[in-house]
Amino acid sequence: MTLEEYRVSAENVIYLAACMVNGVKPNAKRVAGMNLEQLYTAADRHLLTGITAYALENAGIHDPAFIQAQNKAIRKVALFDSERKDVLDELEKAGIWYMPLKGCVLKEKYPQIGMRQMADNDILYDVLRSEDVRKIMESLGFTTVLYVRDNGYSHDVYKKEPVCNFEMHRALFPPGVDDAIFAYYRNIRQKMVKDEGNDYGYHLSPEDFYLYMTAHEYKHYSNGGTGLRSLLDTYVYLHSTKLNMAYVAAEAEKIGIAAFEEANRTLAQHLFSGEELTAEDLEMLDYILSSGTYGSIVHRVKNTMKKKHWTKAQYALGRFFVPVSRKNPDYDAYANVYPFFYKHILLLPLLPFYRTFRAIKAGKFRAEAKAIWQAKDKAGI
Repeated sequence: MTLEEYRVSAENVIYLAACMVNGVKPNAKRVAGMNLEQLYTAADRHLLTGITAYALENAGIHDPAFIQAQNKAIRKVALFDSERKDVLDELEKAGIWYMPLKGCVLKEKYPQIGMRQMADNDILYDVLRSEDVRKIMESLGFTTVLYVRDNGYSHDVYKKEPVCNFEMHRALFPPGVDDAIFAYYRNIRQKMVKDEGNDYGYHLSPEDFYLYMTAHEYKHYSNGGTGLRSLLDTYVYLHSTKLNMAYVAAEAEKIGIAAFEEANRTLAQHLFSGEELTAEDLEMLDYILSSGTYGSIVHRVKNTMKKKHWTKAQYALGRFFVPVSRKNPDYDAYANVYPFFYKHILLLPLLPFYRTFRAIKAGKFRAEAKAIWQAKDKAGI
């Protein structure tokens, strides 16, 4: 698929998603002219195959690939809901406080099940009870993929075949993500609101949840980029939830995301309501379309070089750097991602080679090397 074909297909995904969240039946003539194979590729890149399938169905199109994606999305959400209920029930029994995050909340804002696809169940929990949570997860049949020892920052990862993944968060943001964001969310407990109907469940106010989801989106946007699903989340949330925007604006300034929040909100509203896009909208949309749901290596290389004022050579060397002192701001991040090497400190010199091997095996090494080579050599340009 050429770049021009991708742009056309992405625009069709936006149109179809907008129809679904706005309760509008897609134009049958326009849908009939769409290349379904290319449409699927674009929708899949932004994790929007489920909602696109619903729109095609409303237009009388029953494509096997989209039907399969829709059924898969519905089954996955239903499975996630069932497993999450079991986990939360056990947390209640054990007296461990918890707060569902991200897609667990956002999926309820969409018109139908499966429209908002999920990759993980994200839950913030009491880090002081991490050992108990691990025992609970394993007793429920989950395999521990990652467990952060010594109560360091990160999230614990648990998996149950075939597709059920849980990320049990010890904090909302890591120390190295952004100083202002980290400082703001370091003591999130003071903003948590007790649920009704249970003993240990919490949630954020509508305004604070919107701020959190926007800060989370900014984290991805400023690193490797983020895709259309996040933009659609913003639109759906804003149109289904009444917010005190004066409070949002004031808090966004404290977090350091005020400019991004306004630009992101404006683009989401213009794009999915069919309004004319401004020059600023188009520039931001181009970046998002080239990112995909989880960002791109090209964006990550460029953004890292800009943030750290690195040249290409400095970036390449930085990818082999391993922090060995706790005074280094990146130490905790590395220690949490690679606990085995930091537990067996004598093996740390081997970590750069392990990371390189893993990148080659995943097919990412060549792509990142190409992105570094093609980047402009002056930092910040």
